Amino acid sequence: MTGVRRGLFSNEAGEGSVPNAAATAGGKHPARQGLIQSFGVYVDTWLVCSATAFSVLLTGEYSVGGELTGVALVQHSLANVYGAWAPSVLAIIVFLFAFSSIVGNYFYGEVNIAFFEGDESGWLPSGVSRHAMNLFRLGVVAMVLVGSFAELGLVWDAADLFMGFLCLTNLYAVARLGKYAFIALDDYVAQKNRGVEEPVFNPDILPNKKGIHAWNDK
Repeated sequence: MTGVRRGLFSNEAGEGSVPNAAATAGGKHPARQGLIQSFGVYVDTWLVCSATAFSVLLTGEYSVGGELTGVALVQHSLANVYGAWAPSVLAIIVFLFAFSSIVGNYFYGEVNIAFFEGDESGWLPSGVSRHAMNLFRLGVVAMVLVGSFAELGLVWDAADLFMGFLCLTNLYAVARLGKYAFIALDDYVAQKNRGVEEPVFNPDILPNKKGIHAWNDK
């Protein structure tokens, strides 16, 4: 259970959050962007996280049931190899990562509210929509504030709970839309097999284009 939860937190695979960023890419074919996003999961988990784990294990500072865990353990391990300055550098790196994650996830929420409540231009035309956006912004600030002072165990449990809700929502979408993704993938592979260097997606190959609001290949 711990491995699944931490793995999910590491790469967000199955949450449906990263497609918000992938949708803004200017690719010619959605399958190509999907393959890039899938590869990112392996880079994040196998390379980045494994490098962190090995950096702790190879220093010999890890002990089962020890008091130090998480970032504190990594800082302690690096300090024994590189010196007293290493924990400070790592703290700055973690801060930048946390800040960029907050900004990125806030952007996801704002764009989706505009998508559901706004018009095609992305503006929020109604007072109700503006109130929804303001409530969302207040909620983000409140969650960041609570997360800064709450116990670490409570923060992890809350993060796992909300990620579970995201996964349930996204897996429902995957079940409904997965067949269209396979059609797009088959089309991409077929074009590559024909020698097309940069396949171009044509929405007309889909048997049903209901729900496709826009496709921009620029």
